[in-house]
Amino acid sequence: MYCFKTCAKVFRSIFLSKNLVYKNMKHVYYLSTSSIFGHPGSHDAYYNYFLNLPFPKNKIFATYVWIDASGINLRSKDRILDKEPCDLEMVPKWSYDGSSTGQSDLKDSDITLLPVAVYRDPFRKSPHIIVLCETYSSEGLPTPTNHRVSSAITLSKICDQEPWFGIEQEYTMFDRDHWPLGWPKPRGYPDQDSKNSYCGVGEHVAGREIAECHARACIYSGMDYDGSNAEVMNGSWEFQVGPTLGIKAADDIWIGRYLLNRIAEHFDVIISFHPKPMGDGHAGIGCHHNFSTKKMRADQGVTEIKRICKILCDQHEKIIKSYDLKDGEDNKKRLVGKFETSSYDSCRVGISDRSASIRIQKKVISEGKGYFEDRRPAGNCDPYMVCGVIAKTCI
Repeated sequence: MYCFKTCAKVFRSIFLSKNLVYKNMKHVYYLSTSSIFGHPGSHDAYYNYFLNLPFPKNKIFATYVWIDASGINLRSKDRILDKEPCDLEMVPKWSYDGSSTGQSDLKDSDITLLPVAVYRDPFRKSPHIIVLCETYSSEGLPTPTNHRVSSAITLSKICDQEPWFGIEQEYTMFDRDHWPLGWPKPRGYPDQDSKNSYCGVGEHVAGREIAECHARACIYSGMDYDGSNAEVMNGSWEFQVGPTLGIKAADDIWIGRYLLNRIAEHFDVIISFHPKPMGDGHAGIGCHHNFSTKKMRADQGVTEIKRICKILCDQHEKIIKSYDLKDGEDNKKRLVGKFETSSYDSCRVGISDRSASIRIQKKVISEGKGYFEDRRPAGNCDPYMVCGVIAKTCI
């Protein structure tokens, strides 16, 4: 235990010196008034001091994360467990006030949190955990935005086909003035060619620090994180997960979204997944889903790929309504046949064609096996819904 005088001395030093290294109980704390998150001042040193306090082994933070009534926003709250859970069964159910998240009325407000996946906590670090949850009403029914249940049922019906998903999540970073990161202020527009931003460096991109922190947080957490890159519109980026078996890719996308928003808090930045955040003159934000089954990955699998792609196109009018938050209305703004998008009103399969609704790589055609990419899902889609829709074509 630190004595009161020692604590007082440490805090006094924080405010009187620019940097401080404090050694005690075999721990070394580096306290700096220059924050790694870009907010210089004693506030960050004070915050970091408490983050580095020695922690009892029988006190484990569990951060429960769930989707609220919006279908895109995430909520979270913490509880303390007395030991690190070895498996999912050891993580208890919990509940929250659904009337404050738009998921119930005030007189029947208890919503149950059912843990479905556990990740390492990159903010507090192991043994602390993040718990992804499904949500259920007081009657035990899935809440309207709990699409994981139906997706899991569908995927279980094709588990013998070993379905793999790889998902590409695009997003935009905004300053607190609700203008994209890296754009001229006030309310100015980039003067450089937008194509310079895609996988760009230097003056052509903004927000790399956030993307870098996010990449490391995702990998640490246990996500099947696969990479990232700057996107076509300055201030927008993409991260990828998978390919991974079954529902885990969708789970990982939701946790990836949560981690991204948490990291953005430290930079005083807002994350948006809106499909068309800056209007007709700028690229949109998508969430492309790559898919394959064991049969597609086997020799002559391209025949099965083309069969499934045809079903997806034949059902386009129905399917497209599941590919954004508003029954297709958001995607109408994005899928306009420009900025590497197809038309909202039709579906077309293309070989190495990024203006197609569904793209098949040339390598897949030449090797006769592989996967396809459905490019229609919007940035704010629910990956559980999309994965479920694609999986149904294989039943």
